[in-house]
Amino acid sequence: MITEINPAASNLSANCGEKFSYASSLLKVFRYICAATLLIVVLLLSLGIIRLSQSGSRIVFAFVYSTTIAVPSMLLLTWISHRYTEKYPRLVVLMQALTLVCTAIAGDLAAGAVFQIVRLVPPSGYWGEFRAAMPFSVVITLIIGLSITTYETLRFKFQAATLELRTRQVEQERAYKLLAEARLSSLESRIHPHFLFNTLNSIAALIPRDPQLAEDTVGKLASLLRFSLNANHSGLTPLSQELKIVRDYLEIEQTRFGPRLRYEIAIPEALQEVNVPPLALQSLVENAVKHVAAERSQGATIHIHGSEEAGRILLEVSDDGPGFSLDAITPEHGLGNLIARLDLLFGGAGQLEVARKNEKTVVRLSFPA
Repeated sequence: MITEINPAASNLSANCGEKFSYASSLLKVFRYICAATLLIVVLLLSLGIIRLSQSGSRIVFAFVYSTTIAVPSMLLLTWISHRYTEKYPRLVVLMQALTLVCTAIAGDLAAGAVFQIVRLVPPSGYWGEFRAAMPFSVVITLIIGLSITTYETLRFKFQAATLELRTRQVEQERAYKLLAEARLSSLESRIHPHFLFNTLNSIAALIPRDPQLAEDTVGKLASLLRFSLNANHSGLTPLSQELKIVRDYLEIEQTRFGPRLRYEIAIPEALQEVNVPPLALQSLVENAVKHVAAERSQGATIHIHGSEEAGRILLEVSDDGPGFSLDAITPEHGLGNLIARLDLLFGGAGQLEVARKNEKTVVRLSFPA
């Protein structure tokens, strides 16, 4: 079982947590500032240290009302939203509205008490002030409270939906990756036996004619077997290792065909560590040996060339045979298998092309460096 950490989901969760923590800190600071300011103003007014003008009184009235109503409203709305939104999604708005009405009424009563303490309202005017302020306070509290609550609820749902979407995208990409790896392993498991059976046939043909040479060739086959069994599970292998397999294969086939099989390898040293699909170059060489050298009395001359152009690796295998078309290649064919592996490894960036050049058939394998 493969376990992966979802970076997109974890980053978004961290961001949401940081924003929530930051907002909670601001809310605490705001409450402390409001409470401290209110206490100072009440203390100074009750001691008669300061006197307020009509405008100043109105400012104090507004400040006291907003403090006694807003602070408990924020605390209660936060608690109700976190506790009951999931349980009662349809009733939570009604619960929030009732809470706001209650906090507005309680805040008006508390504000009236503060006004009595600081002597801004005479004792006989307590209930008059309450009746005058209560309707306005309830309406304003409902409008502001429900608006903020709705906004925060929508913002939370949006963040949750974004997190879920990114999580699904990462899981889908992981599923595609696992599927591609499974398909690639299946293709490689098919090409290895095909390659080894052809090599065994070559050795079997040597046994009646030259047992000693056949025995020596078995040692080279052991190298091919090790490569087949230890192929890189990432789907790529160094070109230097691929070239060793190609040379061993050509030497094995050369013991079978003798002077009918001629080859030349021209791969720059700078490309030796480039990663290529396992048995990709060998499949091109095997195709030339099987369909040209084995079928013509004059055999074949095979040239293997490599280069790098514009950030792409180009590997070419050319022979003096009559040529062929990729349209005639079936998925079960060695080259059909190679095309499928290129598509899985590189997508549209990996290509296999066949062309005629200077009376030679050139099979070109290209992919990003």
